[in-house]
Amino acid sequence: MGRRARDRRRQQQQQRQEREGDGGDQAGWAGGYPEIVKENELFERYYRELGIVPAGEWDAFMEALREPLPATLRITGYKSHANEILHCLKNKYFKELQDLEVDGQKIEIPQSLSWYPEELAWHTNLSRKILRKSPELEKFHQFLVSETECGNISRQEAVSMIPPLLLNVNPHHKILDMCAAPGSKTAQLIEMLHADMNVPFPKGFVIANDVDNKRCYLLVHQAKRLNSPCIMVVNHDASSIPNLQIDIDGRKEVLFYDRILCDVPCSGDGTMRKNIDVWKKWTTQNSLQLHGLQLRIATRGVEQLAEGGRMVYSTCSLNPIENEAVIASLLEKSQGALELADVSSELPGLKRMPGITKWKVMLKDGQWFEEWKDVPSNRQTQIRPTMFPVKEEEKLKAMNLERCLRILPHHQNTGGFFVAVLIKKSPMPWNKRQPKVNQKLPQRTGDTVETAANSEDGSDDTTEEPILAENEESKKMQKLQNSDTEQNKKEGVCGPPPSKKMKLFGFKEDPFVFLPEDDPLFLPIQKFYALDPSFPKMNLLTRTQEGKKRQLYMVSKEIRNVLLNNSEKMKVINTGIKVWSRNSDGEQFGCAFRLAQEGIYTLYPFIHARIINVCIEDVKILLTQENPFLSKFSSETQKKVKDMAMGSIVLKYNPDPEKPDTLQCPIVLCGWQGKTSLRAFVPKNERLHYLRMMGVEVFKAKRKEEESESKREEEVQYKQAQPEEGMDMEDKERGLVTKMEAETGEEASNTPVESSAMEVENKTEDLDQLSKNANNHVS
Repeated sequence: MGRRARDRRRQQQQQRQEREGDGGDQAGWAGGYPEIVKENELFERYYRELGIVPAGEWDAFMEALREPLPATLRITGYKSHANEILHCLKNKYFKELQDLEVDGQKIEIPQSLSWYPEELAWHTNLSRKILRKSPELEKFHQFLVSETECGNISRQEAVSMIPPLLLNVNPHHKILDMCAAPGSKTAQLIEMLHADMNVPFPKGFVIANDVDNKRCYLLVHQAKRLNSPCIMVVNHDASSIPNLQIDIDGRKEVLFYDRILCDVPCSGDGTMRKNIDVWKKWTTQNSLQLHGLQLRIATRGVEQLAEGGRMVYSTCSLNPIENEAVIASLLEKSQGALELADVSSELPGLKRMPGITKWKVMLKDGQWFEEWKDVPSNRQTQIRPTMFPVKEEEKLKAMNLERCLRILPHHQNTGGFFVAVLIKKSPMPWNKRQPKVNQKLPQRTGDTVETAANSEDGSDDTTEEPILAENEESKKMQKLQNSDTEQNKKEGVCGPPPSKKMKLFGFKEDPFVFLPEDDPLFLPIQKFYALDPSFPKMNLLTRTQEGKKRQLYMVSKEIRNVLLNNSEKMKVINTGIKVWSRNSDGEQFGCAFRLAQEGIYTLYPFIHARIINVCIEDVKILLTQENPFLSKFSSETQKKVKDMAMGSIVLKYNPDPEKPDTLQCPIVLCGWQGKTSLRAFVPKNERLHYLRMMGVEVFKAKRKEEESESKREEEVQYKQAQPEEGMDMEDKERGLVTKMEAETGEEASNTPVESSAMEVENKTEDLDQLSKNANNHVS
């Protein structure tokens, strides 16, 4: 913000305070907007009539809705690291909050959610305003912000943590998240896949989908923080998401998922405590308009579910039109193929209400309808037969709708939520004859995956239709299907979603190009790092077909299978984790590629050379000093480095069980060995995270860094113009291109993004050579 803008804003604030007198400060916090009245007569009339709130609890229910939602956080990451963060929170930051008062009000200590496993989820009544305003809480606030940025903590609403827990995910499960953005539930699923940190490539995977192209990039940002090779983000309409195919022993088969998360778009009246706009905008019309879409998405989900698989349907709405009505319609047309799972014994400690079996439909003008036959013809476009409860008692009893879960805000100080867990016992009636698939593999050269977004015509059908032989029997079946469809339309029964053309939006994505078996690029890498023979090199890919390969990414074998066999069907936004980055002049050190921190935990089990085991004191030096000389490290580390050639290295810390007060989770860092120095390439927030876990006070250091940021940027810009030993800059990912690169058209220079919090290494002994190189570049 410029000086003039700041002055103008200050004048506006002063004028507002003068106008409003003593209330000026409060108006400033409210952002100058009039306060929304938390009243909605239609809302109260509707839910009172439906009786979803137990007798005698209505006032408590409404009072809870008018209170702000408590802040909740979930500790993310894999188990050993999550346990260390939990230990740090409980024994340091929470203790500092004890007996603390802010503006005369005693601060409440955060409490763990009783139903979330292993105390990894917490809630607090501290509002964002108090956290930002109070100097006493600044350290705790800075901790939350920094750990959130590097993905170790997620600020996730308590009730939204429930659906992934009820999926019962195992590491071998194939999972589809149908409406995944912004990605907090997807992150939970990825964590469950990697329950065992010693297995770099679980057999399962997560395909995270969202219809909104822009929100897909938010989803990528969330998923990337967990650095998993088993996640793929795609961009499709969930109601017509295509059937994918996989290669099994040389033949192509349809991919069915073991677990599906179906968290559908909804009216959101369970979020009134957080989204206060809902108070004035709420009307029953929202639910009536969304019901059809929700049913189509859920139907598409169960079609793609494997037999014996589990699908969780959830909304942040309390309305039975969006909840029980969708589930009842799905169960009815499944003809016994689906059943509601009894999850009453799961998540002990979670207070829940059973699903309801009777409800009515109301228009926004307050008119009620109890049955479909009562709806006048001019209203039958707004109200559909699937919105009403089943009237036959036996059929209704067999559905077990009481097995659904409804979370009410006043029971455990949360938002409102609905969850239903479905199990698939047999194929859906309209899918009894499993679709055949074309046995011909898609044309590709050198395992290049050109996704649907890149093809000139991305108008493939997104639902698989059985390829029927041209005979009388198939024609009869087709005629029968058509007549059934027409009959369903007349009766108002929703069948399978019709085949739709795929619509493509957003940016054109780069292709995914897998490295060929005989690619000469890989041999020096394999030799330099002494990679294990079991290393799956076929899973390495790049994002460019021509020119130099700048980054190498890695996916699991299963994700590779999906990518190669569905290139024309889906728009892939992102997949794979970066494992190697090219050095501009790294070949003189024996290998043109250095290790990347985000993929080091996946790579480490396969690397047998260039590993240096360091003690806890060495780790502190690496993370606190920008360019430490070798003489500062322990004698053991100096001995190991002495006979090792310059270049990229792995720095490994193993915890000592005999010293429980020290850090008890393993750390693997990427580093670089220079002529006289040794340093780590770690992102700034990740560096601060490890220091916190080791008990190093980083709050003052972080503030000092922020104050000197401009000075450091100037130094980095100056030194980026000078060639440095073996360093490369990831310009495509970070958008950083130096002036010299633009002028000369050569490779980007030298500052690694992983060390953005550190200054570039001084090389006083090479100044003469550097100046000569710079002159050569300019000439």
